[in-house]
Amino acid sequence: MARSARLGFLVPPGNPTVEPEMIAMAPEGVTVHFSRMVAHGPTGSLDGQEERNRTMIEHMGETAALLALVKPNVIMLAHTAISATLGPRAESQLLERLQTLCATRIATAFGSVLAALEMLGATRIALGTPYGEETTLKSKALLQEHGLQVVSYGRLSNVTNIYDETPERAYQLGRAVDKEDAQAVFLSGLGMPTIPILDRLERDLGKPVISAASAMMWQALRLAGVRDPVSGYGRLFASASEPSMR
Repeated sequence: MARSARLGFLVPPGNPTVEPEMIAMAPEGVTVHFSRMVAHGPTGSLDGQEERNRTMIEHMGETAALLALVKPNVIMLAHTAISATLGPRAESQLLERLQTLCATRIATAFGSVLAALEMLGATRIALGTPYGEETTLKSKALLQEHGLQVVSYGRLSNVTNIYDETPERAYQLGRAVDKEDAQAVFLSGLGMPTIPILDRLERDLGKPVISAASAMMWQALRLAGVRDPVSGYGRLFASASEPSMR
């Protein structure tokens, strides 16, 4: 039975990918709402990413409060790399502050990934990113800090702007990083389109494949109490247990 819900997403200012992917995955009766975070300088470039992350963190309260005005059931922080900038303790403190400010549930894309991997029973991960080497290594270290084993990792070559990347490049990245002992493949980076290729990549690799985008929508729906089946975006959506707050 369809259940109505409103999902809110805090999006980096230049990201053109989150809105169409979240809209595509939303079941009937679920509406999606977006607010742009504050960051300065060129968008989507690998240079200056850490500075942009810190600017978004600094202004997070303002943008979250604006999005809270539409009274969403949950607000998701739609930027995976921010979690690597924050680290677990600072992220927990930020979420607590935002939840108090907005009087609604707040969760992150990275926290959604952790919940998704736990649901899938995957502890040995192959990681693929569109980031530079420094941010990729921070993402790898963050996964390991949460008890996961990154058995393989890699990043897209020749990235000039993350927002110019294509689903096919994401597919090739997933193929490239996969190793036999990886229990699941995780494609990070919400600016890189991933949703159209998840089913195909799962079939070709014979194992679960999640992206930051698929995990974020899956967790947002669970936190909002929506259990409607969503097909076409990987086996993660076939699971229907109670959500954990991250």
